[in-house]
Amino acid sequence: MTTAWSRRALLATGGGAALALGLPTAASATGSAALPTSAASATAADEFAALRAKWRDLYLGTGFSPTTEPFKSKLADLGIQASGFLSTIAPARGSLWPDLVYLDPEPDTDTESFNFSANMNTGYNRLRTMAEAYAQPGTGVTGDTGLRDAVITGLDHLYADVFNESTARYGNWWNWQIGAPQALMDTCVLLYDALSDAQRANYCNAVDKFLPDSAVGSYTGTSTGANRVDLCRGMILRGIVGANAAKVALAVDALSPVFPYVTTGDGFYPDGSFVQHTSIPYIGGYGAVLNDGLGRLFALLRGSTWEITDPGSRQFLDTIDAAIAPFIYDGLMMDNVSGRGITRVGASDHTRAHGVMASIVLLGMGAGSEENARWRAMVKGWLQRDYYAPALRAGSLSLVNTARLQTLLDDTTVTASPEPAAHRVFHNMDRATHRRRGWGAGLSMASERIAHYEFGNGENKRGWHTGAGWLQWWGDGAGLEQYSDAYWPTVDPYRLPGITVSRKKLADGQGGAWANPKPGTKWVGGTGDGEFGTTGQHLQGLASTMHARKSWFWLDDCVVCLGSGITSADGAAVETVVDNRCLGASGTQRLLLDGVDQPATQGWTTTRTTTWAHLDRHAGYVFPGGTELHALREERTGAWKDINDGGTTTPNTRRYVTLWKDHGTDPADSSYAYILMPGASSKRTADRAADTGWLQILANDAGRTGIRVPSIGFTGVNFWAAGTAGKVSASAPVCVQIHEKRDGTATISVSDPSRTVTGLTLTWKRPVKSVLSKAETVTGVQTGSSVTMTFGDLSRSRGATHTVRVRVR
Repeated sequence: MTTAWSRRALLATGGGAALALGLPTAASATGSAALPTSAASATAADEFAALRAKWRDLYLGTGFSPTTEPFKSKLADLGIQASGFLSTIAPARGSLWPDLVYLDPEPDTDTESFNFSANMNTGYNRLRTMAEAYAQPGTGVTGDTGLRDAVITGLDHLYADVFNESTARYGNWWNWQIGAPQALMDTCVLLYDALSDAQRANYCNAVDKFLPDSAVGSYTGTSTGANRVDLCRGMILRGIVGANAAKVALAVDALSPVFPYVTTGDGFYPDGSFVQHTSIPYIGGYGAVLNDGLGRLFALLRGSTWEITDPGSRQFLDTIDAAIAPFIYDGLMMDNVSGRGITRVGASDHTRAHGVMASIVLLGMGAGSEENARWRAMVKGWLQRDYYAPALRAGSLSLVNTARLQTLLDDTTVTASPEPAAHRVFHNMDRATHRRRGWGAGLSMASERIAHYEFGNGENKRGWHTGAGWLQWWGDGAGLEQYSDAYWPTVDPYRLPGITVSRKKLADGQGGAWANPKPGTKWVGGTGDGEFGTTGQHLQGLASTMHARKSWFWLDDCVVCLGSGITSADGAAVETVVDNRCLGASGTQRLLLDGVDQPATQGWTTTRTTTWAHLDRHAGYVFPGGTELHALREERTGAWKDINDGGTTTPNTRRYVTLWKDHGTDPADSSYAYILMPGASSKRTADRAADTGWLQILANDAGRTGIRVPSIGFTGVNFWAAGTAGKVSASAPVCVQIHEKRDGTATISVSDPSRTVTGLTLTWKRPVKSVLSKAETVTGVQTGSSVTMTFGDLSRSRGATHTVRVRVR
């Protein structure tokens, strides 16, 4: 680990070398106590100047050639964009650009005012873009004094007209406390020497008005998690621009509540979960913002008087492996942790991952050598395997992040690492991931703790069922475009893959903005041993009487999906969607049902008893014992505006193949069973269907759902209530998985998804020699012709896994 820089060393190196950052350590204060007042003032001014230079480098990037690609084109595009803004800027009462009117005729904090405050914020963002084009080399407007002066004129206009000490806030709080202050202070850093003392003072005073000390006075409301980091970033930059040490110190101290793991509400949890807005899994949105924000603040303040030295800040680095990496697959960030952001036009699961990867590289520069090497290999693997929207060609990355990732990709000393084979349960946000070397998947659920979906700012109006057992997956060498190619505006929102759903019609934004509607069910979660997994969800439909018990068993080449107790009284049909694959704008991939080719005609549909199905270049599906399967080919047309008020009205048309089981109208105790085999060939699918002994369904009813796969020594049971399934008995509603290994050992994994079990007796009718290890919650074990384990209070573990390892006879 590198040692902290002394202040003298910091000043000597200037901004560029400051990017050689490290983990937070105690900052040096060499000789400062002995300096006379005038010398101390000069030193403080020098330190603020050094921090401005450092932030400038962090914002603009260093170490790239402006005359080589991809930087040459990016810089040229930046110049074109800035020139366009310059040509249309027209300061007037209530606007800085004609298309960005921020004068609200009825200013208040209702959603009707959100667009007006957003226009003010967008104005500051445009000025920042112009300042960046002025400061960057190779933009075609580099050093253009006309551009620079127009930016300053714009800053003065916004200050005089809207963002000042006398204005009352209206619209969205975020624009006033986070968006505008950050863009304004970034611009002040870029044009610092061109601004007068009075101008800088005015802008800082405006920030103080809307981002006062009280904004970080308590860790609550909108001042938590990623929002807290953003607030602190704005305050730190305001302190640096205005040479106010107290502001910087206050903001650094205010970061401390972000670092500890939480047990409720917003923040990172010990299991890797990240929640924002109280009940929304958000690693791909706010979690990414927090990751990037803290990474840059660590880099900015390292070696300064205000270096982040909170011991808890080191814990933040653990989130890279525990929380971030499990949700990135081949260069994309799974949509199930991105909230309402999945419906934003121009963004996708790939673009959301790009900035996160660059942040990981930045953080790795200051981590331990082993972590840095591992993270760089991991990120390089993602970069190389993303054939659909590669980060360095997709155009979504900032120039500084492009430079960071290009340097990694060009580093021949780094060997890309493959996707790991790993199963993870995130019991504090009702998510699970399963990653193999040839495929990956992510599961989304909802409970009394986690919302069905997020709707707000007019975004994600039809995301109703994304918590109803939505199963995303990507196959070997194909499918990375599945949820990126206009999927969300064109997919049937009642037929997301994997869900069980009432077809009862719901209103756009059902439940209301920011309501984050949650079901009343408790039993949601699972267990696993890191290789295989068992997951269950007691599902209650959104604004529906529909209930179901859904189970997933995660194995080497497949997911076994079972459902039971499916009941509804909505007066509407209930379906379980086996899959709904987007084939792109013109796809005609072959569909086989029991080995027979089906028509490729759009609008074709059929219903027939089926034992297996195969969709070319996608997956195989096996239905143990056969099922009445519905299949449909269709073209669907939709616009981003349909699902997001900020979207475009341009129609998008995509083709889909949908497979589902119809449980009928108002079913009573219906069920389903199928095996999903991502990337499987038709032959392997047919062989699995023919091997009727491969899977044993032990139970599938409202009390228990369980399977056994003898060939891999796997048993998984979701006990919705106390009972017996096969050779396993449980005295309470728990999730149980048993994995027998070839070395004569077995791992027994147990969790309490409902968080209600205060005592458990678990019996496995299998001869066991001895106990090799056990969780602290295990109060007793009896071995012999069977093994009986007693557990103490599991409810306090919040759904975490408790493991017992035994040697079998």
